[in-house]
Amino acid sequence: MNSLALKDREFQQFQAWLHETAGIHMSPAKKALVAGRLSKRLRHHSLTSYGDYFALISSQEGAAESLMALDMLTTNETYFFREPKHFDFLREQVLPHASSTRPFRVWSAACSSGEEPYSLAMTLADALGNAPWEVIASDISNQVLAKARAGHYPMERARNLSHDQLSRHCLKGIGRHAGTLLVERRLRERVQFSRINLNETLPRLGDFDVIMLRNVMIYFDMATKRQVVQRLLPMLRKGGYFLISHSESLNGVCDSLEVISPSIYRKP
Repeated sequence: MNSLALKDREFQQFQAWLHETAGIHMSPAKKALVAGRLSKRLRHHSLTSYGDYFALISSQEGAAESLMALDMLTTNETYFFREPKHFDFLREQVLPHASSTRPFRVWSAACSSGEEPYSLAMTLADALGNAPWEVIASDISNQVLAKARAGHYPMERARNLSHDQLSRHCLKGIGRHAGTLLVERRLRERVQFSRINLNETLPRLGDFDVIMLRNVMIYFDMATKRQVVQRLLPMLRKGGYFLISHSESLNGVCDSLEVISPSIYRKP
C-alpha cells in the first residue's frame, strides 16, 4: 500500500520528536522499524499517511495517542538475569555487606517489561532473607509497565533461571497458560513500578545503594547520556554502585565514578 510508505521527511519528524521527548537517538536504519510499529496505529485511526499521524500526536487532542506512539517506539524485549555477572556481583560482593539498620534499595531505571527488577528482587530475597530491601523500577513506556506489574511471561524468558529459583519464586502456567510463568505474588508486591522519563526532571525517590541503567544509553547521544547520568547520580549513596550494560560505557560521560570492572562503577 504505497499510501502507507514512510517518507524520509516524515521519518525525520519522528526522529526529532523522539529525541525531544525521550532523549532517544533513532538512526536512519530504524526507518523500517518505525514504519512497521506505527502502521497499525495509522490503520486504527483510518489515516493515509505518517504525516497525518504525526500531526495527530503533535496536537492537543492527541496527547493519549502520543503516549501510545512512545510506547510503540521504545518497547524492547528482555529476559530474566540478562547479563548475569551483575547479579553475581551483587550476591557475592555487595549484599554480604548490606546495612542491617536500613532497607537496601535498588533502582532499575529502565526496567522494560520487568524481568530486570524481578531478577533483582529474587537476588535480594535469596541473599538478605528477612532483612529489609526495596526495588524501585521505572520505564518511559506505560505499555511495558503494565506487563511488568502483571509479572506474567513466556517461559523462554526464564532460560537463565535455575530450577530452584523457578520453584521458589514463580508459578508454572497450566492449561491455556501452559508455556508461561507468573512471578509469585509476594515477590511482585515487593517491586514498585513507576512511569519515569529519564530525560526530564526526576521525582524524589530517595537514595539508592545500587542504580541499574542498562541497555538504554545505547539509544542516547553523548549529550543526553551526560544529562541522564547527572540526574541519577545525586540519588546514589556514597559507596553505592552504578551498573550499565556490558555494551555501554561511561567514557566521556562521567568521570566522578570509580571503575570497579567494565560496566560496574562505584560512587566514592
